[in-house]
Amino acid sequence: MKVPTQAPGAAKCLLVLLLAGCAGSQKKGVLPSASDAETPEVPFSSPGARSTQADAAQDPQARAALERALELVRRADYTAAERELKQLVDHNPSLDYGWTNLGVVYEREALPQQAERAYRKALELKPDQEEAWIYLARLYCRTGRASQMEAELRGRIQQSPTSLGVRTALVFVLTHQGKYEPAGGEAKKILKADERNVRAMQLLAQVYYRQGKYELAKMVLENGKAIDANDAATYNELGLVNLAFKARPAALENFKRAVELKPDFAEAKNNLGALLNDAQDYDYAIRELEGAVNAAPDFVDARLNLGNAYRGKQEFSKALSQYKQVIKLNPDLPDTYYNLAILHLDSELPNMPAIDRFKSAIAYFNQYREKGGKDERVEQYLKDANKGIEKEQRRAQRERKEQLKKAEKPPVDSTSKLSEQTAEGISAVTPAAATSSEGDAAPAAASKSKGKPKSSARKKRTVVSPNTPASNQGAADEEAAAPNPATSGKLAGQGK
Repeated sequence: MKVPTQAPGAAKCLLVLLLAGCAGSQKKGVLPSASDAETPEVPFSSPGARSTQADAAQDPQARAALERALELVRRADYTAAERELKQLVDHNPSLDYGWTNLGVVYEREALPQQAERAYRKALELKPDQEEAWIYLARLYCRTGRASQMEAELRGRIQQSPTSLGVRTALVFVLTHQGKYEPAGGEAKKILKADERNVRAMQLLAQVYYRQGKYELAKMVLENGKAIDANDAATYNELGLVNLAFKARPAALENFKRAVELKPDFAEAKNNLGALLNDAQDYDYAIRELEGAVNAAPDFVDARLNLGNAYRGKQEFSKALSQYKQVIKLNPDLPDTYYNLAILHLDSELPNMPAIDRFKSAIAYFNQYREKGGKDERVEQYLKDANKGIEKEQRRAQRERKEQLKKAEKPPVDSTSKLSEQTAEGISAVTPAAATSSEGDAAPAAASKSKGKPKSSARKKRTVVSPNTPASNQGAADEEAAAPNPATSGKLAGQGK
């Protein structure tokens, strides 16, 4: 039996599993160059201008395979999901959405080269498949090849002006590069040809949001919600706009709704987790942020927020592990070094002496500054760390002196003492011996107490807020301005 080129249920299967967006690495304020070619308008008479999933195939076996793969991904069993999808495309090599879904799973497994090959195979089968273009564009953004993808997309549009999937990917790439004016222009061209294109509305709202035009962003998103009330990306974007208006309760509800609609929507789970961190609801935050990391292993923002949540719950080893993962993914992010410094300054880490902790804190604070960090509190924190080292050194000296004093004392004739006690029928330690024992124990107890200062006596340090833009890190501890996902690296933008 001939298998059609699209699978039913693709819209509700793996293609809803959105990977981490490019917001965390987004450049700011990049103007379009003079060489940016103007794309042609979309011809109104073009049939099938919009690539949809409505014409999905009717093969029940393909649909069942996609459903099984989705369930495996939800359980984070990516190896089994990959095996399921490979069998599907081996049996139905012309199933373009099967290849796209396989690419998504490869990204979950941190295999970008295999993911790119799968996406391009899907586009070879269906050149206007919007999802494959979006995922491919996102992959190029995350791997520092946005300008290369922009050039490819512009060339495709010149060859096929009716391809709305390619145009949508171009809007995404332009927004990533901070080219907001041309991105907005391209989104409007799509809406001129298809006024009910919700994805184009979401992307246009992103442009308005990054330009500070929050009212326009909200209006566009509300229009999109009226067309499709079950699109998770719309609610995620609305949550960001709510934060711009300082309406945190509304933002929280919109992020929750986005996650409810798409349980593995990485960006929405990250944003929800960031707000829960602010509310110190660390158990709930950890649950959401672990889900974001499982959905997108290379999602830097989510891992950093997860580290903060673990630290808030005093699971310091887990926090340390997440921060170090962030450094592997993005070694130039200042916030990570700041949070690592605070962790070492304030927390008793297993198998790490106090002096080593303080020295590590100083080293991380210095790295934070080298990476461009500007938090004014660092100067005081460095002083605190140096004082901590001096205090530990004095404590160690006192302990050595106590040990020398004990070594110089004449030995006690225990045999004679025992004979006297037996003769008098005394079973308890003599008063003199008890006094000596207590006197020896007191300095040791005091020394031990001094070696571990009570946590309540420490100054409370401030981890870089999960929704504070990097430009505001040095500000006083007050309510942060509306976060800009293009610069903060903590909140994530639209995941679609």
